Amino acid sequence: MEVAAENNRKDSKVYLIGSGIAGLASAVYLEKDAGITGENIHILEKEMIAGGATDGAGDQDQGYVVRGGRMHEMHYECYWELLSHIPSLEDPSVSVRDESYEFNQRFVSNAQARLLKDGQKLDVSSYGLSFDQQKDFIKLTYVSEKSLGNQRIEDWFDQAFFETKFWLIWTSMFAFQKWSSLAEMRRYMKRFMHLVDGLHKLGGVMRTKYNQYDSVVRPIKKYLEEKGVKFEMGKEVVDIDFNLSADKKTATVLHLKDKTEIVLGKNDFVFFTNGSITESTDNGSWDTPAKLKGLEASGSWTLWKKIAKKDKAFGNPNPFCDNIDLQKWYSFTATMKDSTFQDYIENFSGNVDGTGGLVTLTDSNWLMSFVIARQPHFPNQADDVNIFWGYGLYPDRKGNYVNKTMSQCSGAEMLEELYYHLKIQDLMAPITAAGKVNCIPVAMPFIDSLFMPRNRGDRPDVIPKGATNFAFLGQFAEAPKDCVFTVEYSVRTAQMAVYGLFDTDHKVHPMYESTHNPKYLLGALKAISR
Repeated sequence: MEVAAENNRKDSKVYLIGSGIAGLASAVYLEKDAGITGENIHILEKEMIAGGATDGAGDQDQGYVVRGGRMHEMHYECYWELLSHIPSLEDPSVSVRDESYEFNQRFVSNAQARLLKDGQKLDVSSYGLSFDQQKDFIKLTYVSEKSLGNQRIEDWFDQAFFETKFWLIWTSMFAFQKWSSLAEMRRYMKRFMHLVDGLHKLGGVMRTKYNQYDSVVRPIKKYLEEKGVKFEMGKEVVDIDFNLSADKKTATVLHLKDKTEIVLGKNDFVFFTNGSITESTDNGSWDTPAKLKGLEASGSWTLWKKIAKKDKAFGNPNPFCDNIDLQKWYSFTATMKDSTFQDYIENFSGNVDGTGGLVTLTDSNWLMSFVIARQPHFPNQADDVNIFWGYGLYPDRKGNYVNKTMSQCSGAEMLEELYYHLKIQDLMAPITAAGKVNCIPVAMPFIDSLFMPRNRGDRPDVIPKGATNFAFLGQFAEAPKDCVFTVEYSVRTAQMAVYGLFDTDHKVHPMYESTHNPKYLLGALKAISR
């Protein structure tokens, strides 16, 4: 890789394939730090809406949809730095970072109903780990990642570990499965050591004022458009040509689905978000289940598979996208023109909306969880409308009350299953009968793909060795030590790409490593032995 001052050329064009948070962050840094003029930055997006997995859409009549929720924490060094430059849409004199900080000072996560069984709260003051399981936990943080290879979590811990309250909290909060990558779990344990003590109450978890599309994506998009950045929606890149020699790799041509080509000049660059956790998703409705789609409906996976065959430095997508049954889960978003459900949960849990976080039904066959964010969760949400989100990690199992798998259920049936678990089916029946509730299920075939067991090199380096004018971005590029399934990871790869390919006076923000702080190590040790 050559980093040269002449790369700071005003006539360089940069093409960003994908408009997720990694692509948006790259555009900010390219314009702000690398001296690329906004008009020369092109974001090519297959969909008609920007944001990738940082999403949120809908209205109170058609129903709202958030496919997932992004938890944040104070030590997302790259992410908060990015948002410190972005003006809030509601008050442009305040940055999105400061808007989020202020919001989290008012609504502090302190979940009082984290795990439920038989509709009642479980005591989570102890994680329930045996002495041997505690030793396994500690040992995992000290072995090298390289030594773990592509082992699964179940290869390390005994089967009883997966019945503990610690695992129930962990699996529902982060969406790890028994068969997920042990190396990724180790990264999480090291990266979030400072949160282990308060994990049972979601202590230290931060959120944005609204859903991530309205709070993060829309402000960044407005900022970039004002700088002249071009958003080219409905533009799908289906292949990339490279000039590959012994010591250099150069991208030369982008092929688009509409049969057009973009020939890269000698000063031009391309950044590719390879892979996507929200590709091929499908929305159902109140009456109909969501459909499970696959690779054939995907843009980024198909493109990555195509270019990975050209050079081993471009990674190996197959472990991440070829096992949909191990990667999928289903989520749902309920829109209620009534406060009965929210009032019940608030009284039952002791948490006002925005302070409780995830509630997990430990005896649910689907391992269903739900969360009521601070209302309103959308800027266009009326005062008398409440929404909440939920998901199930095991969508191929039949419900405890509804005699269907979660994947076969409509929005109405998913809510019915939830009501029975909470023992509020009679309370909610009149609300449903009055047509005051809608629920939209979503099938997400690749949502857990980033946790699949992998080998070194399966995720390509952000800037592969010898790359002269291209970089990989996002959850499936390699950012050593940091944790996938976080917005921080995506923004970190953006910094690595821009500051690695362009001669700037900026460096990638160092990762916060709480394992270097004895206070947090001791706190974690006490917590797992409670």
